[in-house]
Amino acid sequence: MSSSRVPFYYRLTSGIRITVRPTYLVERSNPLLGQFVFGYHIRIENVSEQAAQLRSRRWLIHDDAVGDTVVEGEGVVGEQPHLLPGQVHEYRSFCVLKSPTGWMEGSYRFVRDDGSSFQAAIPRFVLAELQYIADSPDSLRRQRGRRGMEVLSQLQKEPNIPVRITDI
Repeated sequence: MSSSRVPFYYRLTSGIRITVRPTYLVERSNPLLGQFVFGYHIRIENVSEQAAQLRSRRWLIHDDAVGDTVVEGEGVVGEQPHLLPGQVHEYRSFCVLKSPTGWMEGSYRFVRDDGSSFQAAIPRFVLAELQYIADSPDSLRRQRGRRGMEVLSQLQKEPNIPVRITDI
């Protein structure tokens, strides 16, 4: 990934396109306390010919330190948007992990105006603190992140220091 691009993930299900752009929130994180905060921007587009209302959400959040957590609830950030064909709903949210890496995925339950319902898949997206910093457009952050990647690479070569990296 180049420093000028922000990663994004998308999935199209039953005429609903979900796009996710995750970011590592350096200013809200405290690695010394095991608090790694990741924000994500969600864009929900109705590219079908029928209106649909988002009723509920289900997230699977994987934290490399503690495993999986399921989060379920009504709507998104207090809303249950009704999307006509061509309409878009966007929101931002965040999650806090105990490790610098993990991933999220899930689904939204939609109900069409005719009463039929379906699940729209939220694509799996990666949460990785060090890589986000190394790819930052900010030169100081990028320099620090790349130095962190170099140190990690050196540690991996040391036979007396066990280093485990989980690649998702």
